[in-house]
Amino acid sequence: MRIVLALGGNALLARGQALTAENQRDNIKKAAASIAAIAKEHEIVVVHGNGPQVGLLMEQNSAYQEYSPETTPYPMDVLGSQTCGMVGYMLQQELRNIDRKLSIATLVTQTEVSKEDPAFANPTKFVGPVYTEERAKEIMAASDKVFKADGEYFRRVVPSPMPKDIVELPQIETLLTAGNLVVACGGGGVPVCFDDNRTSSGVECVIDKDLTAELLAEKINADLFIILTDGSIYRNFGKEDQAEMKQATPAGLAEFNFPAGSMGPKVDAVCKFVNSGRGDAAIGSLFELDRITRNEAGTLITKGEGIIYY
Repeated sequence: MRIVLALGGNALLARGQALTAENQRDNIKKAAASIAAIAKEHEIVVVHGNGPQVGLLMEQNSAYQEYSPETTPYPMDVLGSQTCGMVGYMLQQELRNIDRKLSIATLVTQTEVSKEDPAFANPTKFVGPVYTEERAKEIMAASDKVFKADGEYFRRVVPSPMPKDIVELPQIETLLTAGNLVVACGGGGVPVCFDDNRTSSGVECVIDKDLTAELLAEKINADLFIILTDGSIYRNFGKEDQAEMKQATPAGLAEFNFPAGSMGPKVDAVCKFVNSGRGDAAIGSLFELDRITRNEAGTLITKGEGIIYY
């Protein structure tokens, strides 16, 4: 099968965990082990998140500017490309450490967005480390940064426009066809826009990696699109009557409201892929990836009427 994996930020850095290279390396080793276990049998493209990593670089930019006021902070598209190289390098290295027969390629990928996207008027994408509510309000009072609640913590939010196209799509297809496990569209891809002459320029935003992964899955005609996160889709998650959904259809999932800041975009992405008619989709735990590919774990989303199986 040709599979697109959307690797959640929790697979790279746990919530509240210190933003160190050592912590990221340890988490990526675990992620690599799960991916390597299915890589021999399938064509794989990995799309990873980069929220904590971009946020850290933004904080470092800000700190350095205090030391050197004449230094202009790097824009978010440049920071995004830096994280693609950093995370891709670690994934390549740890995947090959597990299986030296794997051919792995990381591609810094540009994703086209529209400057007219309404997301620019309402920042919603979480980036960077977590803060207490008190500290977040202090930062907002002293800058133009916007923070919103993310669970019990607060994090900075930036615009998150819809992905329109993937610039390096032919290169991804070429690498796959040549037998490579491909790491691409990291962080949703480096956001760019085109003028009337098709000249590109970077955009100050972050694209939702699940939506870019879904677009990529459509473009390369994937057989299966998997979003790897904390676990399956649940009905009434966190309540006494919560129930794990084993199998569902887009029509069935449409009967529920999922939180916009967590499961909502993931459900939208998998439903969009299934509705495209190209294949099935799934949401589940990174550490059950091999079982997800065999429909033994996670939530499988397939075409059909409004059906939910628990």
